[in-house]
Amino acid sequence: MRNYILIILLAFAFTACTQSGGTSTANNDREKPAKGQSSVQDDLSNPNILQIAIGSADHSTLVAGVQATELEDVLSNVGPLTVFAPNNVAFDKLPEGTLETLLKDENLPTLARIIKGHATPFSFTKEQLRDGQMIYMATGRYVKVEKQGEDVLVDGAKILGSVKASNGIVHVVDKVILEPEK
Repeated sequence: MRNYILIILLAFAFTACTQSGGTSTANNDREKPAKGQSSVQDDLSNPNILQIAIGSADHSTLVAGVQATELEDVLSNVGPLTVFAPNNVAFDKLPEGTLETLLKDENLPTLARIIKGHATPFSFTKEQLRDGQMIYMATGRYVKVEKQGEDVLVDGAKILGSVKASNGIVHVVDKVILEPEK
C-alpha cells in the first residue's frame, strides 16, 4: 500500500513539473512573466489610477510615458497615491522635440524620474491641499501648494479636475512638473 501511495505522489509531482514547464526549459525559452498588479483584470472594482489614465483620451501622452518606463505597477498598486496627471495639452507646452528625446531608450531613466515627480505616496483631495503646504513627491523632492482664489496649484501646475481612484486620487493638471535645473 505504501508503494502505491508513493507511486501516486511521484506521478503527481512529475505531472505538475511537466505542466509548469519543468526544470529542463531554459529561462530564455519561457514567455516573459506577466506584470504585477497592472496585469490584473477586474471589471467589478473601482478603477485604479492607471486604469483611469488609460481610459482618458486626454492622458495618452502620460500613459505612453508610463508604459515606456514600465511604471504601470506603481500606478496600480494599493496606494494610497495622489497623482498630478498632466494632460496632453500640458505635454504639448514642452519645448519641441522634448518628448521624442525622453522616449529614447537612453533617456527612459530621466523620463521615469519626471513621471515619479508627479506622484506622492499620500492621498490628498483638492480640499485638503493648503496654501504654502509642501508635498513630498516620490522622487524625494518637495513641491509647494499655492491657492489663488478657487484655484489650487502644485509647483505651478493648476488642478483642472480630480477623479477618485480605488488606490488614491488623480488630479488633472495643466503643466508638466519638472525639477529645477541645477
